[in-house]
Amino acid sequence: QVWLVESGGGLAQAGGSLRLSCAAPRAITSVFNSHVMGWYRQAPGKQRELVADIDRIGSTNYVDSVKGRFTISRDNAHKKIYLQMSSLKPEDTAIYYCNARKVDYTGRRLDDDSWGQGIQVTVSS
Repeated sequence: QVWLVESGGGLAQAGGSLRLSCAAPRAITSVFNSHVMGWYRQAPGKQRELVADIDRIGSTNYVDSVKGRFTISRDNAHKKIYLQMSSLKPEDTAIYYCNARKVDYTGRRLDDDSWGQGIQVTVSS
């Protein structure tokens, strides 16, 4: 279990940008680096979905709806990840959650997840 703290949400206009940050301030570096980090989002009445994730060396995955608009990155030395969101659309409105999924020594994802509290992103038309 890793304590995760999100920041950077808020209100943006369609076409605008926001950057989300997630920190793991209590985790030692080796523990942080044993996790794939990601961002999920959930809108009211909708299923939670993976937005993007990133492993310790920078390999990324994105949901199709954000490809070309969002960029996930990580700073292993400071135990932080970021989600740069550009060209925002009203359908991006959701609560965004930082996620840490533990991996084994080979990099295989394990069934061990930690979650942040969630941060609201609202995009107006």
